[in-house]
Amino acid sequence: MTLTLSAINLYPVKACAGIAVPVWEVDLFGLRLDRRWAVVDLGGHCITQREHPGLAVVRPTLRPPHLQLDAPHLPTLVTPMAPLGGRRVTVEILGSRTPAVAPDPAADRWFTRHLGMECSLVFMPDDGFRPVDPRYAPEGTRTSFTDGFPFLLVGEASLAELNRRLETPLPMNRFRPNLVVAGSEPFDEDAWRSITIGELGFDVVKPCDRCVVTTTDQAIGLRAGDEPLRTLATFRRRGGKVLFGQNVVHRGTGTLRVRDEVRTG
Repeated sequence: MTLTLSAINLYPVKACAGIAVPVWEVDLFGLRLDRRWAVVDLGGHCITQREHPGLAVVRPTLRPPHLQLDAPHLPTLVTPMAPLGGRRVTVEILGSRTPAVAPDPAADRWFTRHLGMECSLVFMPDDGFRPVDPRYAPEGTRTSFTDGFPFLLVGEASLAELNRRLETPLPMNRFRPNLVVAGSEPFDEDAWRSITIGELGFDVVKPCDRCVVTTTDQAIGLRAGDEPLRTLATFRRRGGKVLFGQNVVHRGTGTLRVRDEVRTG
């Protein structure tokens, strides 16, 4: 059976809504512009949907040379897509620390209003280097403000199998993948070690252990009970963690297209 890439999703601002694209470039960080922005508190700690599920309703739009952000009850924010400078900050994210810039005081005020707490919108410059865990990637591999890996991949069939077990089916956006693959059997991706999508090579390096973010209704930014974690735990628990999807590292740069053939190795 032929496997194909059925969706490409990027998330310009970590923890905010994603953008589905039919064609997109892969650069040294991963998908171009994916999670190059993040929201941090006054101490530089990255804020995510784990603490503030309301970030889900912040909707980015790419309007070069600007990033546009919209959220309920707030005016549209327009900020440079590629800031040239800004206040230097150190961002702490899941145990790692990385330099960034806070380029736009208006963006800081906008997110402060949205979250009801003092915070800033920060950007990782092109020369930023946040390494991927060397246990899973060659030395020199970088990522942006991800949870640790450039890509998250999920098979359509895996979600279908989960939904078969749920009373109320859930959309793919609960899992916030970058890459969605069609044509595989449920959880085939667990056995993949390397894949090629179009002309680009990838290593499938680590199952993704899921957290409370999957219980957030991404359309309204509110927790919606204990699913899918409760059901996933009945058949996808390994070593005390609930697994769904695979973390992936790219081996080069290029372009991905929806409907690209996916070849496994």
